[in-house]
Amino acid sequence: MTDITDKKLALVTGASRGIGAATALALARAGWHVILTARSEDGLTRVDDEIHKAGGTATIAPFDLADGEAIDRLGSAVGARWGRLDALILNAAQLGTLAPVPHLDLKEWDRLLALNLTANMRLIRAFDPWLRQSAAAHVVAVTSSVAAAPRAYWGGYAVSKAGLENLVRTYGEEVRNISNIRTHIVDPGATRTTMRARAYPGEDPARLKPPEDAAALILAALA
Repeated sequence: MTDITDKKLALVTGASRGIGAATALALARAGWHVILTARSEDGLTRVDDEIHKAGGTATIAPFDLADGEAIDRLGSAVGARWGRLDALILNAAQLGTLAPVPHLDLKEWDRLLALNLTANMRLIRAFDPWLRQSAAAHVVAVTSSVAAAPRAYWGGYAVSKAGLENLVRTYGEEVRNISNIRTHIVDPGATRTTMRARAYPGEDPARLKPPEDAAALILAALA
């Protein structure tokens, strides 16, 4: 068996289901060792089992991305064990309540920005030293069309994704001439996920592309 230290290393957030799970499995099949993060340990364990059945390798790290100190601890642990990170896939996100801007709940707004934006800033900050140690590192942000094209009642989610895009692009400008880090923004479009079902409860999921298609877009960015 190939030593996992010889494999390229990717961290995928929101890896317990949907696009994150499909991306983690695709990476593992392509020969990467994948660090799986999400709140659901059961979900991560299921994805880990799928990866091992497919002949891949993974490490699970269940925690809430709102816990900034946990992000820092994970960054330190990855640095101590591997000394580098080759891909950081910023996929995890929360939809929040779809409502007019004046009706947005303030506590939910804070939670939404904490998960969709601040957590991603902390991930970049925690893993920047280890991304710089990679011969060819990538940071991929999974976004949505509402980040650039405002849609009524989607204010909270749209603002968080617009902020994420700007954050990752800014980081990309800062590191592109002084490191081997490259940044990517991937909009998978309408995809058959739990979040999509919440946003469009009357939609026929059979008419949507599967998460595996979104995973293929992310792997193409890494190539």
